[in-house]
Amino acid sequence: MFNGGSFVFQQDGAPAHTSNVTQTWLQSNIPCFIEKEQWPPYSPDLNPMDYSVWSILESRVCAKSHKSIDSLKRKLREEWEKIPQDVLRAAVEALSGRISSVIHDKGGYIE
Repeated sequence: MFNGGSFVFQQDGAPAHTSNVTQTWLQSNIPCFIEKEQWPPYSPDLNPMDYSVWSILESRVCAKSHKSIDSLKRKLREEWEKIPQDVLRAAVEALSGRISSVIHDKGGYIE
């Protein structure tokens, strides 16, 4: 998936993500992830999907209602492929500045 490149898996504070079962699975299966105790409480500020990409997908995908989960999934995949790489790159490149802002605000909400 990452063409041999390194990555760090991140998650948010959703109960399904912070459960002991999930944390144990991640420890056993993911070489590098940020544990729940290390992630700031306002994690959407530090997730490019949350602060950038989801809004793009939502506006495109939810322009029309879907009659099935399969229809929704198809449209999400379709629209994901249409997002220009420079938009995704800009979202990721904004991360370091956002990290600095969260540190400056002592972990507080920055938007």
